[in-house]
Amino acid sequence: MEVDQIDMNTQLMVDGNAVAGLLQELFATEMTIAPTCCAGCGREGEMGSLHVYQHGAGIVLRCPTCQQAVLRIVRTPRAMYVDARGAAYLSIPG
Repeated sequence: MEVDQIDMNTQLMVDGNAVAGLLQELFATEMTIAPTCCAGCGREGEMGSLHVYQHGAGIVLRCPTCQQAVLRIVRTPRAMYVDARGAAYLSIPG
């Protein structure tokens, strides 16, 4: 990845707390403190520690260690789509 691309990605990135409301809407509970594990590198941490990119067609939460997409969320007029293939696990508080 070129230096200019890395700088632009850093400027667009916020942490997982930026999407706290959306996560709570999806899972009906506070999710920024929910533990998750990256399927790519095995990093464990809270959802709020993931890097969030929200300037595209949807929202992408990436692992801060390996940059793998852990969670993708797309909202359409009819539904919300969630892809969590990048998570080895996502623990939803009960």
